Amino acid sequence: MNLTELGFVAGWRVARALPRPLVAAAFRAGADRAHRAGGGGTDRLRANLRRVVGPELPDTELDDLVKRGLRSYARYWMEAFRLPALSRSQILSGFRLDGAELLAADVAAGRGAVVALPHAGNWDAAGAWVAANGWPITTVAERLPKGVYERFLAFREGLGMEILPNHGGPRPAFDVLLDRVRAGAVVPLLADRDLSARGVEVDFFGAKTRMPAGPALLALHTGAPLYVASLWYEPDAARASLAGPLPVPGPEAGPLDQRVRSLTQLIADRLAAGIARHPEDWHMLQRMWLDQGRSGEGAARPSSASGQA
Repeated sequence: MNLTELGFVAGWRVARALPRPLVAAAFRAGADRAHRAGGGGTDRLRANLRRVVGPELPDTELDDLVKRGLRSYARYWMEAFRLPALSRSQILSGFRLDGAELLAADVAAGRGAVVALPHAGNWDAAGAWVAANGWPITTVAERLPKGVYERFLAFREGLGMEILPNHGGPRPAFDVLLDRVRAGAVVPLLADRDLSARGVEVDFFGAKTRMPAGPALLALHTGAPLYVASLWYEPDAARASLAGPLPVPGPEAGPLDQRVRSLTQLIADRLAAGIARHPEDWHMLQRMWLDQGRSGEGAARPSSASGQA
């Protein structure tokens, strides 16, 4: 077991064993230390949030936004570590979805649904909430180093989700997802960052990035409704809202690749609208735009004084 895996194991055990207020205070303090220290992840979050809010926001206000963003990210991990210890009623009450009746109708009709998500709020709580409602749910996870991946697999499967690796499974993940959507499952997919470097190029907050084609392709191949979710935090719960179902272009709109591009751009626009409403809850600590360097260069840089707590 390596140090990363040990850290996750300790997180799951300790976070569940201690009272929530104590754990929350510890994670918040850790986020504040990360903000004061700076470093790669914090710098990338700062650069990404500068793109979201634009150049007009003063550096001091951007710095406060970064601090709140790191606290939100810490809250995500704290709540994810505690999820396996929650009862079904606690999972249902700890997450609220505007538009839940849409998913309920899709599942009841057996047509399934595709939901494009940002790395925001608490997407694990969202998946656990879907499963706690008794709705079938299948999604894809990045294949991390073996020990860490297996623990995340057990964590999410224990919450009632079917998890497919993004590569290396017995069948291609996309083929399985097609089957699951056609069988009436809810298929949420993180859609704001492409991991393959072969994604669809889109405009996002005024610059070019790539996003995965999967959500658009699933909707185009199955005819299932396609939604875009906004996720954020409120003091007492994780929240989300659904935009859609989005208009899915038919064959008369052009070749498949053209329809994938136009639909993925529509997804990007809806994701941007949700992130702009709750930028502090967008947990994007990785390189995001094509004109950024590995540490986030390319976005407007803060002044040297803006890193102070």
